Amino acid sequence: MPELAISTEKVAFIIAKAREFDVKEAASDPDSGSNAADDDMIDVLDDDGSDPVVNELGSFMIALNEDEQVDLVTLTWLGRGDGTIDDWNDLRARAAEARTEYRSPRRETVHYLIGEPMLGDLLAGGLDELGIDWTDERTTADSSAPSQQDEDEPTKQR
Repeated sequence: MPELAISTEKVAFIIAKAREFDVKEAASDPDSGSNAADDDMIDVLDDDGSDPVVNELGSFMIALNEDEQVDLVTLTWLGRGDGTIDDWNDLRARAAEARTEYRSPRRETVHYLIGEPMLGDLLAGGLDELGIDWTDERTTADSSAPSQQDEDEPTKQR
Protein backbone atom coordinates (compact mmCIF):
# COMPACT_ATOMS: atom_id res chain seq x y z
CA MET A 1 0.00 0.00 0.00
CA PRO A 2 1.33 3.47 -0.88
CA GLU A 3 2.56 5.74 1.89
CA LEU A 4 0.66 9.04 1.80
CA ALA A 5 2.49 12.34 2.31
CA ILE A 6 -0.73 13.90 3.59
CA SER A 7 -2.39 12.84 6.83
CA THR A 8 -5.78 11.18 6.85
CA GLU A 9 -6.95 13.92 9.23
CA LYS A 10 -6.15 16.61 6.66
CA VAL A 11 -7.88 14.71 3.87
CA ALA A 12 -10.95 14.18 6.10
CA PHE A 13 -11.10 17.94 6.74
CA ILE A 14 -10.88 18.66 3.00
CA ILE A 15 -13.60 16.07 2.31
CA ALA A 16 -15.92 17.72 4.83
CA LYS A 17 -15.31 21.24 3.47
CA ALA A 18 -15.55 20.14 -0.16
CA ARG A 19 -18.88 18.47 0.54
CA GLU A 20 -20.14 21.68 2.16
CA PHE A 21 -19.19 23.53 -1.02
CA ASP A 22 -20.59 20.85 -3.34
CA VAL A 23 -24.14 21.36 -2.04
CA LYS A 24 -24.10 24.97 -3.25
CA GLU A 25 -25.84 25.84 -6.48
CA ALA A 26 -25.97 28.87 -8.74
CA ALA A 27 -28.19 31.69 -7.53
CA SER A 28 -31.74 30.62 -8.27
CA ASP A 29 -33.49 33.70 -6.86
CA PRO A 30 -30.94 36.52 -7.09
CA ASP A 31 -33.44 39.33 -6.42
CA SER A 32 -35.34 37.61 -3.64
CA GLY A 33 -35.64 40.52 -1.23
CA SER A 34 -37.87 38.46 1.02
CA ASN A 35 -37.21 37.32 4.54
CA ALA A 36 -34.84 34.34 4.61
CA ALA A 37 -37.00 32.57 7.17
CA ASP A 38 -39.98 32.86 4.83
CA ASP A 39 -37.95 31.14 2.12
CA ASP A 40 -36.92 28.27 4.42
CA MET A 41 -33.32 29.58 4.27
CA ILE A 42 -33.00 28.30 0.67
CA ASP A 43 -30.71 31.21 -0.30
CA VAL A 44 -28.04 29.83 2.05
CA LEU A 45 -27.39 27.14 -0.57
CA ASP A 46 -26.86 29.70 -3.35
CA ASP A 47 -23.29 30.12 -4.59
CA ASP A 48 -22.72 33.84 -4.96
CA GLY A 49 -18.98 33.68 -5.60
CA SER A 50 -17.95 34.88 -2.14
CA ASP A 51 -18.33 31.62 -0.29
CA PRO A 52 -16.42 31.47 3.01
CA VAL A 53 -16.21 27.67 2.70
CA VAL A 54 -14.27 28.00 -0.55
CA ASN A 55 -12.00 30.59 1.03
CA GLU A 56 -11.34 28.31 4.01
CA LEU A 57 -10.80 25.26 1.79
CA GLY A 58 -8.52 27.16 -0.59
CA SER A 59 -6.48 28.67 2.24
CA PHE A 60 -6.08 25.26 3.83
CA MET A 61 -5.00 23.55 0.62
CA ILE A 62 -2.62 26.30 -0.48
CA ALA A 63 -0.74 25.90 2.81
CA LEU A 64 -0.05 22.22 2.03
CA ASN A 65 3.39 21.28 0.80
CA GLU A 66 4.02 20.01 -2.72
CA ASP A 67 3.90 16.30 -1.81
CA GLU A 68 0.60 16.74 0.05
CA GLN A 69 -0.94 18.54 -2.92
CA VAL A 70 0.30 15.86 -5.33
CA ASP A 71 -1.24 13.18 -3.11
CA LEU A 72 -4.58 15.06 -3.13
CA VAL A 73 -4.60 15.14 -6.92
CA THR A 74 -3.64 11.46 -7.04
CA LEU A 75 -6.37 10.53 -4.53
CA THR A 76 -8.86 12.50 -6.61
CA TRP A 77 -7.89 10.62 -9.75
CA LEU A 78 -7.96 7.30 -7.94
CA GLY A 79 -11.44 8.08 -6.58
CA ARG A 80 -12.57 9.11 -10.07
CA GLY A 81 -11.51 5.75 -11.44
CA ASP A 82 -8.55 6.92 -13.51
CA GLY A 83 -6.58 3.97 -12.16
CA THR A 84 -6.40 1.36 -9.45
CA ILE A 85 -4.28 1.03 -6.36
CA ASP A 86 -1.74 -0.82 -8.52
CA ASP A 87 -1.45 2.34 -10.67
CA TRP A 88 -0.74 4.63 -7.68
CA ASN A 89 2.90 5.33 -8.58
CA ASP A 90 2.02 6.10 -12.21
CA LEU A 91 -0.91 8.33 -11.21
CA ARG A 92 1.27 10.17 -8.70
CA ALA A 93 4.01 10.67 -11.29
CA ARG A 94 1.44 12.10 -13.72
CA ALA A 95 0.11 14.44 -11.01
CA ALA A 96 3.63 15.65 -10.21
CA GLU A 97 4.38 16.16 -13.90
CA ALA A 98 1.14 18.07 -14.49
CA ARG A 99 2.07 20.35 -11.60
CA THR A 100 5.35 21.33 -13.31
CA GLU A 101 3.38 22.82 -16.20
CA TYR A 102 1.75 25.44 -13.95
CA ARG A 103 3.19 28.94 -13.67
CA SER A 104 2.10 29.03 -10.03
CA PRO A 105 1.95 25.34 -9.03
CA ARG A 106 0.68 25.75 -5.48
CA ARG A 107 -2.14 28.11 -6.41
CA GLU A 108 -3.13 26.42 -9.67
CA THR A 109 -3.26 22.98 -8.03
CA VAL A 110 -5.74 24.39 -5.51
CA HIS A 111 -7.84 25.93 -8.31
CA TYR A 112 -7.82 22.60 -10.13
CA LEU A 113 -8.96 20.70 -7.05
CA ILE A 114 -11.67 23.19 -6.06
CA GLY A 115 -12.94 23.13 -9.65
CA GLU A 116 -13.29 19.34 -9.57
CA PRO A 117 -17.00 18.45 -9.23
CA MET A 118 -17.72 16.30 -6.17
CA LEU A 119 -14.16 16.65 -4.87
CA GLY A 120 -15.14 15.38 -1.41
CA ASP A 121 -16.64 12.20 -2.80
CA LEU A 122 -13.66 11.61 -5.09
CA LEU A 123 -11.18 11.99 -2.23
CA ALA A 124 -13.30 9.70 -0.05
CA GLY A 125 -13.36 7.16 -2.87
CA GLY A 126 -9.57 7.40 -3.24
CA LEU A 127 -9.06 6.72 0.48
CA ASP A 128 -11.54 3.86 0.29
CA GLU A 129 -9.58 2.36 -2.63
CA LEU A 130 -6.46 2.48 -0.46
CA GLY A 131 -8.34 0.81 2.38
CA ILE A 132 -7.94 3.84 4.65
CA ASP A 133 -10.79 4.48 7.08
CA TRP A 134 -11.11 8.24 7.29
CA THR A 135 -14.61 8.44 8.81
CA ASP A 136 -13.38 8.53 12.41
CA GLU A 137 -10.95 11.37 11.74
CA ARG A 138 -11.66 14.83 13.06
CA THR A 139 -13.04 17.20 10.47
CA THR A 140 -11.52 20.41 11.79
CA ALA A 141 -8.22 21.88 10.72
CA ASP A 142 -7.23 22.69 14.29
CA SER A 143 -5.84 19.64 16.02
CA SER A 144 -5.38 21.52 19.30
CA ALA A 145 -9.07 21.50 20.21
CA PRO A 146 -10.02 19.41 23.25
CA SER A 147 -10.85 15.78 22.65
CA GLN A 148 -14.18 14.23 23.55
CA GLN A 149 -12.51 12.65 26.57
CA ASP A 150 -11.42 16.10 27.79
CA GLU A 151 -14.96 17.42 27.34
CA ASP A 152 -16.44 14.49 29.25
CA GLU A 153 -14.25 15.01 32.31
CA PRO A 154 -16.06 16.86 35.10
CA THR A 155 -14.97 20.39 35.70
CA LYS A 156 -12.66 20.56 38.68
CA GLN A 157 -13.49 23.17 41.26
CA ARG A 158 -10.78 24.97 43.17
